[in-house]
Amino acid sequence: MHISLIIPCYNEEANIQKGVLDKIGNYTKNDEKFLEIMIVDDGSNDHSKKIIREKYLNQFTKFRLVENKHQGKAFAIITGIEKANGDLVMFSDIDLATPIEESEKLIGQIDTYDVVIGSRNNKRKGAPHLRKIMAVGFIIIRDLLIGLRGIKDTQCGFKIFKREAGINIVSRLKVFHDKRKAEGSSVTAGFDLEFLFIALKIGYKVKEIPVSWLHVETKNVNFISDSIETLKDIIKIKYYDLLHKY
Repeated sequence: MHISLIIPCYNEEANIQKGVLDKIGNYTKNDEKFLEIMIVDDGSNDHSKKIIREKYLNQFTKFRLVENKHQGKAFAIITGIEKANGDLVMFSDIDLATPIEESEKLIGQIDTYDVVIGSRNNKRKGAPHLRKIMAVGFIIIRDLLIGLRGIKDTQCGFKIFKREAGINIVSRLKVFHDKRKAEGSSVTAGFDLEFLFIALKIGYKVKEIPVSWLHVETKNVNFISDSIETLKDIIKIKYYDLLHKY
């Protein structure tokens, strides 16, 4: 078992200064399951890349910095999947809203399933009320249009899957097939939805595991614009499915 851990990064200087990469590095450095930690930078224009190069690449030998043009979080993850060397691929949000220690819960299930996803189990501890209300609305719309066979939480940024399955899934993406130029932060929920929709469509076994999660306020999330973008992506997924493109 060798895991490539993908950490998407876009203008995360503030989170890096809080020590999130130290936590990830210290947790994984002596754990032989973790082959590499791939920090995939999505065209940051702050000091994120400079700090990573100067402080972390030498300190933690498993760390790799992969630099993308700014295309959004989805394409940072796709790049990580395509460049991963492990037979398992995991990704985590850099803010560690789900603590890295929770990875053991997912790893413990991956022998039995092809895709294992963290779930907040409908809890959004510390999240603003508006975000909780929007999350409920999102689930209703998602289930009406595309359904996901009982999966409750598609958006927890904590997932692991067999690399072979990941490569197969991303090769079938339609909404997130073509690279795009992002404007500002782009953290649409559409990628997770299309990824899981395809996984279920082609018969992969998906398991949802409850994990700890604490809301972390971030400038990279805009509830209104991200919700509109996600709704568009859900409609596109439904459209491609009706055309039997998956």
